[in-house]
Amino acid sequence: MQQQSAGSAPHPAPEPTDLRSAADAVLARLVGAPDGTSRLREDQWRAIEALVAGRRRALVVQRTGWGKSAVYFVATALLRERGSGPTVIVSPLLALMRNQIGAAAAAGIRARSINSANTEEWEAVQQDIAAGQVDVLLVSPERLNNPDFRDRVLPRLAAATGLLVVDEAHCISDWGHDFRPDYRRLRTLLAELPAGVPVLATTATANARVTADIADQLGTGEGMAEALVLRGPLDRESLRLSVLRLPDAAHRLAWLDENLGRLPGSGIIYTLTVAAAEEVSAHLTARGHHVVAYTGRMENADRQAAEDDLLANRVKALVATSALGMGFDKPDLGFVVHLGSPSSPISYYQQVGRAGRGVEHAEVLLLPGPEDEAIWRYFASLAFPPEEQVRRTLDVLASADRPLSLPALEPRVDLRRSRLEMMLKVLDVDGAVRRERGGWTSTGSPWHYDAERYAQVARQRQAEQQAMRDYVSGEGCRMEFLRRALDDEDAGPCGRCDNCTGNGYAADVMPATVEAARGELARPGLPVEPRRMWPTGLPATGVDLKGRIPAGEQAAPGRALGRLSDIGWGNRLRPLLSPGSGDGPVPDDILNAVITVLTDWAKGPGGWAPGAPERRARPVGVVSVGSHTRPRLVGSLAEGVAAVGRMPFLGTIDTGTATPARSNSARRVHALSGSLGLGPGLAEAVKDADGPLLLVDDYTDSGWTLALAARLLRATGSGEVLPLVLAVQG
Repeated sequence: MQQQSAGSAPHPAPEPTDLRSAADAVLARLVGAPDGTSRLREDQWRAIEALVAGRRRALVVQRTGWGKSAVYFVATALLRERGSGPTVIVSPLLALMRNQIGAAAAAGIRARSINSANTEEWEAVQQDIAAGQVDVLLVSPERLNNPDFRDRVLPRLAAATGLLVVDEAHCISDWGHDFRPDYRRLRTLLAELPAGVPVLATTATANARVTADIADQLGTGEGMAEALVLRGPLDRESLRLSVLRLPDAAHRLAWLDENLGRLPGSGIIYTLTVAAAEEVSAHLTARGHHVVAYTGRMENADRQAAEDDLLANRVKALVATSALGMGFDKPDLGFVVHLGSPSSPISYYQQVGRAGRGVEHAEVLLLPGPEDEAIWRYFASLAFPPEEQVRRTLDVLASADRPLSLPALEPRVDLRRSRLEMMLKVLDVDGAVRRERGGWTSTGSPWHYDAERYAQVARQRQAEQQAMRDYVSGEGCRMEFLRRALDDEDAGPCGRCDNCTGNGYAADVMPATVEAARGELARPGLPVEPRRMWPTGLPATGVDLKGRIPAGEQAAPGRALGRLSDIGWGNRLRPLLSPGSGDGPVPDDILNAVITVLTDWAKGPGGWAPGAPERRARPVGVVSVGSHTRPRLVGSLAEGVAAVGRMPFLGTIDTGTATPARSNSARRVHALSGSLGLGPGLAEAVKDADGPLLLVDDYTDSGWTLALAARLLRATGSGEVLPLVLAVQG
């Protein structure tokens, strides 16, 4: 730990003894204990003293549950008593904000928030701030570069702030496991704060490199003293860490089914994807367990209801993605199970840190799976784009005569929306672009593509993935491993984990439970919703299409065998459809499963079997989508479906030189609109068929190949076009 001499304070510093007594009194109110029975930890006091008496900048790196929030709430109360303005807390997730507002109220601290879920309250919150009725304002990092907030609200806040708090500060650093470009906007805010405004950054998951990076950024500003860094040991005495390797996804799901009720209290089951969270939650619910899914796809109200259910122990577990990673505080959380391995031991440490904060014992279990690394590779593919794509974006913005929104910019630069937005945020902080009302503009400032830094970050991610593999296979102490990954100098054997004690979880699962799980995972079929609107900005690419796709040109709702990211059919389909997997006839088990999907589809609503609800006409033929990489797979699938269904195989749609499916929607439509054509004899066969057609492809990602192929078939004279694919990406 490092303590620098305190900088000069704008007001006379209170006597340390009096300040310490006042701080302990606020702590007592915060934790609901009688005065005199609660005292701050030594490093909690050092941080508070630096903030209140020294008006300094400090970084606190301490384990989850150590009491970092107590530091900023106690400091807030003391600063407000001494006439300082409100504290501004930059907090990454809505769930975390809700927890913090409740904790502040316990100490008599009036806290409000400005975030994407309460826009109707913003004006009232700002009026309360102006009236001095708010002690703490919580804002999301995304608000910092919202044009209205940045230009109208932020300057007043910066001028009036009594304390700035950066929660989950590892997000500032692109070396951190959860880097967020919006957090980098804080560097500008830090430089604009008036002299003497203290700043506190907190995190539980920063290794030495990230810690140094954050401390350097906290020192932004002329004449600033070096930031005080308070770093403590990261052991979590209540946690018992274990790893259990099981043969397949069915065994893992079955193990959860049999053992969930035996785990202490209530807890969290983390999955790597939304699909897996929904799949696991559905199966466990069907087996009689009280669990609820929690993902970023859910509405805010549904997520809050799920949080409330877990807080009140009305459910045994939330089955959650990393959307819950930093955003939940339940001191008596009894267990955390990971169904799938995160790609970083630092990220894993953070997520398991949700458990055991207020209980003596909590179980932490990792159930790794073969799909984990494919999911890691997918997320790694979303890294900062190559230089030519960045330069193309800058050129487009520089030549525009007005700000360009993401939908307007997307078709011009061939980047998907989420990746484009991330890139623009980085460029914004670098000063190359600026977000305005109506979109993004170029600043004209020179910009350097730091290829070496991006490559170093990529190598860091690869090293973290290897470390996670080592954690799973290692025979040493698991807590010591995680602590060393975070550069904890005090790391040593914990004496509690499965490797230290030799007492791991038994892998035995009853055959009937495995069969029930296997039946759930093997159940084929999910809907494929058709595209109904053309992408925004298509005319800018030379394609004169916009608005709603006419009903007579749309594909009908379709079906897929499975989703590439799920833990059931995904594990079977990924090796078949992964890049470089080769080509060959469709395997018998895959074809049989597709026939099952067709049979269920025909019997269900909108099917063509006798007695099907909302019955439609039976398909009269099969058409395949031409594949550059897997022509034998797609062709044999289409012909197999046609043979079993006693329908003619009519031919193949030629995809020409269409771009890869990873293009954004507008660029994909632009490429396909000029590339799709009907193979030899197909036009005549479609006209002669005179009825609905099955359109067969290997997988769908953006959905535009199916949409454009269906439009072409409808224009040729077909009836409804029903897409049938092996897999859905995502």
